[in-house]
Amino acid sequence: MKPIALCVVLAATLALAAPPQAKKPASGAESSAVMKGLVKDATDIGSESPKADPNAAPPPDVTKMPFTQDSVKTVMAYHYPKIQACYEETLASKGKVLEGKLLTSFVVTAEGMVKDAKILKKTTTLRDPKLHDCVVAVLSTMTFPKPPDARDRPIEFPFNLKAIR
Repeated sequence: MKPIALCVVLAATLALAAPPQAKKPASGAESSAVMKGLVKDATDIGSESPKADPNAAPPPDVTKMPFTQDSVKTVMAYHYPKIQACYEETLASKGKVLEGKLLTSFVVTAEGMVKDAKILKKTTTLRDPKLHDCVVAVLSTMTFPKPPDARDRPIEFPFNLKAIR
């Protein structure tokens, strides 16, 4: 059997809730705008990621970063090798190539921690429970810059995972 060279392609779209507007609507209901950012080249995140070795770069200093789409992408890029390892582990255990979309959802708390990390199964095409558990575990360890309004911020982050021979 020939070994398969693996390369994970990651495309990411972020949806961050915008800070509340200065004036509240008369009804008292808060309105929220959605900022969207798209990684134009799916290889951008992988190329920014440190190698998974003992001499890897330290994590980004989120205390010195604003809470922006770019800072979220920076944190995700740093943790990319761990997501890739989850995917490669799944491929190795299956003995066949699996490709598809894995849509994640989590909340960045006012402290910059991750809560409620999950896989959105309705829009996810990779349906492996072990892969899902591994990715959720990685997401749960991440730390982001604190949102400036000290409010929880929901994020959806898709991974397009693909093995290249």
